[in-house]
Amino acid sequence: MKNFFYITVCIVLLVSCKNKNTDTPTDTPTSGVIAIASDGCFAPVVEEEIAVFESIYKEAGIVPYFSGETETINSLLHDSTRLAITSRPLTKEETEFMNSKKLFPKSMQIATDAIALIVNKENTDSLIGIPVLKDILTGKMKEWKDVNRDNKSGMIEVVFDNPNSGTVHYAIDSICAGEAFAGNLHAMKDNRQVIEYVTRNRGALGIIGANWISNPSDSTNMSFLENIRVMAVSPYRNATVTNSFKPYQAYIALKSYPMTRPVFLILSEPRMGLASGFTTFISSDRGQRIILKSGIIPATQPVRLVNVRDQL
Repeated sequence: MKNFFYITVCIVLLVSCKNKNTDTPTDTPTSGVIAIASDGCFAPVVEEEIAVFESIYKEAGIVPYFSGETETINSLLHDSTRLAITSRPLTKEETEFMNSKKLFPKSMQIATDAIALIVNKENTDSLIGIPVLKDILTGKMKEWKDVNRDNKSGMIEVVFDNPNSGTVHYAIDSICAGEAFAGNLHAMKDNRQVIEYVTRNRGALGIIGANWISNPSDSTNMSFLENIRVMAVSPYRNATVTNSFKPYQAYIALKSYPMTRPVFLILSEPRMGLASGFTTFISSDRGQRIILKSGIIPATQPVRLVNVRDQL
């Protein structure tokens, strides 16, 4: 049995090398097998897009590799993948580097995501201002009583999904304005582990992508996961019920929620292969409706605005 396994592996490797050497296309827009790269922040919606695409095109197989933003971009630069999903487009230098390799990448915004703040259900705080969040991330505030003197949740533990994720870069660039992180901060392997950690630890403050917190049993996208508390965020230091918002789709669309970011699809395929076919699907009406269902904002689909103000 072991000999058969080794023979099978050798055959696969020989076929792969042959295809690589002859540079013969092995996929079409609706068939074949390819790998794509994505920031792990967007894993739930990317996995759903792949599931629906593969259910329509039975001869297509898309293998996603979820990692941090840095690794996702590097996979394009080194031609390991021809399709990446990330929270930023390529820089001018990165684009010029790829152009020099005759890859000529194309970027398109496919959605608008939000950065969500989650805490343990026993944490009594439900509001937070961006300036206060900055003080936490830079180590100026270390205990929950520094945020609210009545909060008995102890030391603040800030938990990210991945040290190289787009969420971390957003926190550094948009919240801390380049000021260095300090205090009790650490990163897990992915967003799922962040949610699990926050569920178990009263003092934890999780910072994750909003498509991870949508309640899968709620088709209206009007509620979040029940095992954690999603904080309402204000752009002001003094967060109040009237100036703070949770990352509901309506508030993301209206830009009332203060922590949003674009989601980009970057394609570097030089011909019309499976990566191009999947790109076309995501930007189509059906692909955009999948994004709408995930709890974030599609680039082209209209969003139904309703009153979602709840008791904070």
